Amino acid sequence: MFQLQQHGTNLRTEIVAGTTTFLAMVYIIFVNPQILGQAGIDPGAAFVATCLAAMIGSAIMGLAANLPIALAPGMGLNAYFTYGVVLGLGHSWEVALGAVFLSGCLFLLLSLVRLREWIIDSIPRSLKLGISTGIGLFLGLIALKNAGIVIDHPSTLVTLGNVKRPEVWLAAGGFIVMVALDAHKVPGAILIAILGTTATAVYLKLTPLAGIAAPPPSLTPTLLQLDIAGAFDIGLVTIVFAFLFVDLFDTAGTLIGVGHAGKMLDSEGRLPRLGRALLADSTATLSGSLLGTSTTTSYIESTLGIQAGGKTGLTAVTVAVLFGLCLFFEPLARTVPIYATAPALLYVACLMARGLRDLDWDDVTETAPALLAAISMPFTFSISTGIGLGFLAHVGIKIIALRWRDLNLALLVLAALFVTKFWIL
Repeated sequence: MFQLQQHGTNLRTEIVAGTTTFLAMVYIIFVNPQILGQAGIDPGAAFVATCLAAMIGSAIMGLAANLPIALAPGMGLNAYFTYGVVLGLGHSWEVALGAVFLSGCLFLLLSLVRLREWIIDSIPRSLKLGISTGIGLFLGLIALKNAGIVIDHPSTLVTLGNVKRPEVWLAAGGFIVMVALDAHKVPGAILIAILGTTATAVYLKLTPLAGIAAPPPSLTPTLLQLDIAGAFDIGLVTIVFAFLFVDLFDTAGTLIGVGHAGKMLDSEGRLPRLGRALLADSTATLSGSLLGTSTTTSYIESTLGIQAGGKTGLTAVTVAVLFGLCLFFEPLARTVPIYATAPALLYVACLMARGLRDLDWDDVTETAPALLAAISMPFTFSISTGIGLGFLAHVGIKIIALRWRDLNLALLVLAALFVTKFWIL
């Protein structure tokens, strides 16, 4: 079924590769319920939805596209869901799930009619890098807030928190251990640091031990609770677009990056069965929104499994099975305090900021809009606002600098949409 012999691999190698990928991304079952819980979603149901979305998405990718790429609710998009859409703009989490569903429908449509390449190619590389970096900075601010290192201040907006608190020290120690382990290529470095920080917190009686394993909680509080009709409100158009835009480019970048790492790209740099992979990704987002979680997307951590020898969809199916087993460890997820997962957010932020190195620093018309998009995301606490400001700055600067040839129809249309958003909504 997976054509193991043709791909030069075997059952054992694929299972080891899948386990490696799983260990690198399983931290999401601890982080995602905490983030979605702050939006008002039942944490137990969010935990089950996270496990099921990862299981379904990875299984579809493995079975339909036969690629060693795993999926789960995406970091950055879950933060935008909670802090941007629900807490920032005041929408209900049901409406936010409806927006995720609509973005998944649009992603699926774009994949079917083959418009995705036109959209992806129309956006300047500098803006893609700036948006990715901005999401990382947004995550970094949330991480520092959750760790108690950064707090609000009436005069300076933000300031240093009480660093004498033991929770702050545990979060700082978790981050240091996490980065050091990952530098030594230790599988599951993020998971080890989260569980180590949690164990220390339980030992110091800073957080109670809720248990290790138990039957899965009920999914009823979130299952099919999305408000699609509410998401059709005109004020949510840019929110749906933001979910779609970030997922589209994050998925495209991840698929190409993973394909390059696994030497799966053809002579023209294209990933085999890319259409099926994008269909799997969009279908996973639709499934996740119905279950009760934010956008599900392909994980760059799949690269680790490929480095361990994974070459077929059996690697992704292995990940799916392991996420299914995670359903029985909800008490452990409930034990993990928010400051234990803050280091994971901060480390992901550091990794996402690497895109800045690839900017053309000799061309200010490219770097300025990209940096504006990156900087404005954490300071406006909104991914969609950062994307909009970046687009408007890019188009405006290119026009005034008499570099119209750098623009295209898609950029002009998107800029016009953002002008409408900022002026009317």
